[in-house]
Amino acid sequence: MSSARGFVTRLSGRWSAWRAALPGRASAATRATRHRGATVPPEFDANLIWVVALLVAIGLLMVYSSSIASASESRMTRNSATYFLLRQCMFVVIGAVLALFVFDTPVRTWERIAPIVFVIACVLIVAVLIPGIGRKVNGARRWIPLGPFSLQPSELMKFAMILFAARYAVTKASVLHAAQPIKQSLVNGLGPFLLIALAVSVALLREPDFGATLVVLSTGLLILFMAGLDHRLVLPVVVVGLVAAVALVWFEPYRLERFFGFIDPWKEEFGSGYQLTQSLMAIGRGGVFGLGLGAGVSKHYYLPEAHTDFILAVTAEELGLIGVCVVVGAYAWLTWRAFAIGREARRLEQPFAALVAQGIGTLFGIQSLINIAVNMGFAPTKGLTLPLMSYGGSGMIASLITLSVLLRIDWENRRLERGFKV
Repeated sequence: MSSARGFVTRLSGRWSAWRAALPGRASAATRATRHRGATVPPEFDANLIWVVALLVAIGLLMVYSSSIASASESRMTRNSATYFLLRQCMFVVIGAVLALFVFDTPVRTWERIAPIVFVIACVLIVAVLIPGIGRKVNGARRWIPLGPFSLQPSELMKFAMILFAARYAVTKASVLHAAQPIKQSLVNGLGPFLLIALAVSVALLREPDFGATLVVLSTGLLILFMAGLDHRLVLPVVVVGLVAAVALVWFEPYRLERFFGFIDPWKEEFGSGYQLTQSLMAIGRGGVFGLGLGAGVSKHYYLPEAHTDFILAVTAEELGLIGVCVVVGAYAWLTWRAFAIGREARRLEQPFAALVAQGIGTLFGIQSLINIAVNMGFAPTKGLTLPLMSYGGSGMIASLITLSVLLRIDWENRRLERGFKV
């Protein structure tokens, strides 16, 4: 009973601290300083919080709208139209509570435990491949059942790769840069990282999860490039990566079928191109202003995975071009803000924090871009969800925790700017 009371007390304290930092909730000292005419920058980036809240709110609306038909007619959901909405709300609450506690963790602590977090993520992506531990759904073994919930280790690996790549880049900074001979940069710098990243990629491809592999690998490599990787190594890595991607598609029948379905989806309208054609029709029906919230028809068993991978198509159908522009604009701003926070951390001589912030921007930018491109027919289907909007507990919780780390970096930047220690 006492431990529960202590948890509530700590949670209340963290919530009070967040509220005090928001506009209109300044401390007495801050209000007194403002009264004297001085300009005091806020301790938190309130815009970042509001943009994340906007995406989560739109996501909850669209999860409910896109799943109401299937949820009300399924034994798994006990014919409850609000099944997916209530679960998603629960995931948001869990993620928000964990984000409050994660915010209390200094960036230097994340730098110290980055290898531990990475090892845990590696153990989980291997464990999910073991029959009896990992659960197989639609031919893919990507989830570890935990009672009424399921853990998707690849979501944790995205966050772990950011921490690991940033820590690796800071530790190996002297051998990654062009000042060293190219052979030394490759053998002692890029080479070991590529071997580790390759091992992670093989495990993810065994699930199989090509989309997560693409995001994890590209995020890790881009962090090294942003850290100042010798430019002579960039082109060979890009060429090898493209060749490997083509090989993975060419020698895997279902990926090759998806690719040809993407090239000409209308040729296989009821086969390999079915998802894409239904997505394009949903987007086309929406027009500029949309059919209205709840008025879409694609979710009525026409568009598969309407509340997960193709939630943007339902958004376009019901909220129109205007709704899609709001969503795309929010992701673009979120990506830009992460890179701006990273630049500020670099200016304040915080290299690890700078790379983590820019890695977070890279992660959200790449994943949202791929999902949007898939929905609009600019890329083959990958099985990647839209961060903060698509249904899924692991993705939602991991995204909120990751953004909490970004907010912490920004908070520490502001503290350092004022001359305080962090």
